[in-house]
Amino acid sequence: MTRAPSPPPELPGFSYLRPLGTGGFADVFLYEQQLPKREVAVKVLLADRLTAGAAAEFTNEANVMALLSTHPAIVTIYQAGVAEDGRPYLVMEYCPKPNLQIRTRKEPFSVAEALRVGVQVSGAVETAHRAGVLHRDIKPANILVTAYNRPALTDFGIASTTGTTGEAAGMSIPWSPPESFADNPTTGVRTDVYALGATVYTLLSGRSPFERKGERNTSADLIERIERMAVPSLGRADVPDSLQVTLARAMAKRPEERYPSAVAFARALQKVQIELAHSVTPIDIVDEHPHHDGDEDDDDGLTRVREVRSINPDTQSSTRPSATTVRKQPERSADVPRFDAPPSAQAYEETQRRAASPEPEDDEATLLRRPTVVAPGGHPAPSAPASRPTPEPAPSHAPTASADSVAKRPGVPWWGWVLAAAGAVALVLGVVFAGAITDALVPAPKPIASDTAEPQDPIASIVPGVTELTGSSDGGLVSFTWKNPQPEEGDSYLWYEVTLDGPGEAKFTEESTVTLEGARTDRTCIEVVLKRADGRSSPQPARGCVG
Repeated sequence: MTRAPSPPPELPGFSYLRPLGTGGFADVFLYEQQLPKREVAVKVLLADRLTAGAAAEFTNEANVMALLSTHPAIVTIYQAGVAEDGRPYLVMEYCPKPNLQIRTRKEPFSVAEALRVGVQVSGAVETAHRAGVLHRDIKPANILVTAYNRPALTDFGIASTTGTTGEAAGMSIPWSPPESFADNPTTGVRTDVYALGATVYTLLSGRSPFERKGERNTSADLIERIERMAVPSLGRADVPDSLQVTLARAMAKRPEERYPSAVAFARALQKVQIELAHSVTPIDIVDEHPHHDGDEDDDDGLTRVREVRSINPDTQSSTRPSATTVRKQPERSADVPRFDAPPSAQAYEETQRRAASPEPEDDEATLLRRPTVVAPGGHPAPSAPASRPTPEPAPSHAPTASADSVAKRPGVPWWGWVLAAAGAVALVLGVVFAGAITDALVPAPKPIASDTAEPQDPIASIVPGVTELTGSSDGGLVSFTWKNPQPEEGDSYLWYEVTLDGPGEAKFTEESTVTLEGARTDRTCIEVVLKRADGRSSPQPARGCVG
């Protein structure tokens, strides 16, 4: 049973709002900071854990997060201190949405979202590694979601330096590699790579890689499977084989068989995005001292190294062709379009064979022709001549041959002129007939759709949140009601109870009232989301509490 949270400390400049969660070493509370005014999450060490070692670990977490929290996929830390009752605390960014563990237990992620999250969190882990820090406890529960729907890695409480080779204790078993359970446990960069792969697997499957539905999943069972069992198939028709292979390599039993770095794993996920024709998620890396000698991971057009350089996904470095886009193209079937960034101009010129360039007026690439129609006999049908500049008309003073002058020319009998006129008429009719046949055989060009979409009103598409969410308790039976500020046909509501462990099971209702099952004596809260018939929903849930 989850224990009750510890008393929130009095913090100057902060007003306590409510508890957010409890843990083995610390509690997390929601406070409102007075200046600047904002909601913040405050992590407070438990009084009975206030030992020299725990305090040092807490301080280490504060220092590590302060070092890394400028990364967009790492929770930002604002300040740290010691409360009047002697408990250390951290003031951090408040991420209001459920963490990825809670989300994935409700339903697995789509392939597109799992790949996006995997690339973004891998960039955060690579940033930590380049700063000399191992996370050592990467898992879905330690990935929060910001108000802007971005993943944010947190809980660096057991982080260590990248040079550490032992002390693997503290990692969560379901996402830990085999070497963590050896007689002499080891840890390193590839330990975090394994946890990254296991986390992406969890997002796609809804459970940890070696957790079996309907079977025993004790710690001993999981450890045995992690050490001996191959990575199970995800069993999803929309997951390509390349993604299954990528995750299997990231979770290889032997560390040397895994990806050598977090950025290499992110690169593999990007290749799957390219294969599926998804938008390629850039890898954000914060590194004050980037590696230039032999390190091509940062020079591929899909990696943004902040504070040093920022490379847009649609551009390519002009200094050298990248490992990703030139020498290490992902394997694709013939029917899959390529979306790689183009190689540098120099590399492109060196690999092309061209004929001598024709004169501008004879440039075949600029001529406009009708499509050639092949007749049944194998010969091309007549086509209209290429469009060329219209010749200048002859000067008005130039001599022209009139009908009278032609008729009066000597040496030509009258019947010869009759035959010539008849031939001219036949020739004109033939050209007209051939043109009609060509127009019938050659389809008219279809109009090209404009790439510019009609302007949309972003404000009109926002679904409002429910209002006046209030609750009442009658003999321990708790009910809540709310109002829909802009009702539309097909509206429904997703609601769930919120406890110290986070959001409970999500449920749907078409009514604007719910009654919770069972009597309750403690404070009870629910959150409600308005959902439209087309699948859109309000961006933030409304919360109401009783007691």
